[in-house]
Amino acid sequence: MGQVLAQLIPIALAVALSTVPITVTLFILLSERRKATALPFLSGWVIGTVAGLLLATLAAQALPGRPRQFASLIDDLEILTGSALVLYGAATLFRNRRGARPAAWIEGIGSLGPLAALGIGLALNLRPKALLLVGAAALSISGAPPGVDGKDTLILIVVYTAIATSTVVVPILGTLFFPDRMEPRLVAARDSVSVHGPVVTAVVVIVVGVVVLAAGIV
Repeated sequence: MGQVLAQLIPIALAVALSTVPITVTLFILLSERRKATALPFLSGWVIGTVAGLLLATLAAQALPGRPRQFASLIDDLEILTGSALVLYGAATLFRNRRGARPAAWIEGIGSLGPLAALGIGLALNLRPKALLLVGAAALSISGAPPGVDGKDTLILIVVYTAIATSTVVVPILGTLFFPDRMEPRLVAARDSVSVHGPVVTAVVVIVVGVVVLAAGIV
């Protein structure tokens, strides 16, 4: 299972460092309605992450073929997914080399209700980059050695989810319990993410793409 974790953790970190959910989290927490929207958004993000990885893993494990053919197919899919991640990261890096303002819908997210916040948390898992990353994670789990059973798979999914959602879970819970301490940190984090977030995310995605690509080739 250690081999699978070595591939899975970088992918989970790429999800955790994704600019969009972090920015949405910061704008929600700095809004006047954070008590009404923060937890629904958190629930949607976590549920969407778990459900996406479960469905992608089941789909990958349902691929036809004998064991050797299945392993070869997983390798080919990892090569394709890794290449797509590298290209996506490079395009994002080029597009945001001068920084970018948050989208208008993100700046207005603080005025939304709990149900809308829940829906946004779920919907963020359907972004192209999110789908590529969850696909890469599912391929890593599906390509595990025969000794990795169902219980190990569940542990892998829990570890992935804990890491991938940490940059949303920790700020939200920290702000709800310690609002006065978190307020200045949130403002500083929002300003930093607005300037450097897209570039950092793009670099991480490229690195993860190289890891996934190398795993498929090896």
